[in-house]
Amino acid sequence: MRGLIARKLGMTQVYTPDGKAIPVTVLHTGPNVVIQKKSANGKDGYSAVKLGFGDVKKLEKDGEEPRWRMNAPRVGVFQKAGIENPRRVVVEIRVDESELDRYEVGGMVSADEFVAGMFIDATGTSKGRGFAGVMKRHNFHGAKEQSHGTHENFRHAGSIGASADPARVVRGKKMPGQYGDARSTSQNLHVIEVIADQNLLLVKGGVPGATGGIIIVRSATKNRSTKPTGFEPEVPAE
Repeated sequence: MRGLIARKLGMTQVYTPDGKAIPVTVLHTGPNVVIQKKSANGKDGYSAVKLGFGDVKKLEKDGEEPRWRMNAPRVGVFQKAGIENPRRVVVEIRVDESELDRYEVGGMVSADEFVAGMFIDATGTSKGRGFAGVMKRHNFHGAKEQSHGTHENFRHAGSIGASADPARVVRGKKMPGQYGDARSTSQNLHVIEVIADQNLLLVKGGVPGATGGIIIVRSATKNRSTKPTGFEPEVPAE
């Protein structure tokens, strides 16, 4: 299991050598700094790494000592780890115990954690849609009849109650309400290309969240196979 913190830059498309267009989401991975390592053999009882991402600005005023625009306890976490510049976003990523030796506190982790052809899970905060109806929120198909006496009932939910038993609306009924702005994970996304020198990941398809949002990228938990993407370098014949 591997993971990174990234920022969503938006979507574009890339072309395979045979001219096929592939829509991709561009993720900027930092790089990330390793703040802490946790081992299953230690006091924590599980193996993980704590990563930091995103720069923090300094507050500079005349007559005052410059200080980070972050509260003292959060800055102290980085000072304890010997990291000079604190990071805005801190996330803990579970890793296999055998992979802990790959990380070093204070070291950097970049996009080359992943390779083209891998499958990943991307977690972010979905776009907020406000108060939405049942067709948008729950994919209801709407009223079947668009004529024959149907009035102003094309996008409604229909009846929600019950008979004398239980004589109430059952818990969990799909109804209009707040939609979006929630933690969401897209699984089994295909990594099309890794641009290591720019810390960029090109992932096939959409990723939860708006442009500029924070995305947590992990190795896929349900699909760890590697498939060709069409961007692999050609091996010269001997």
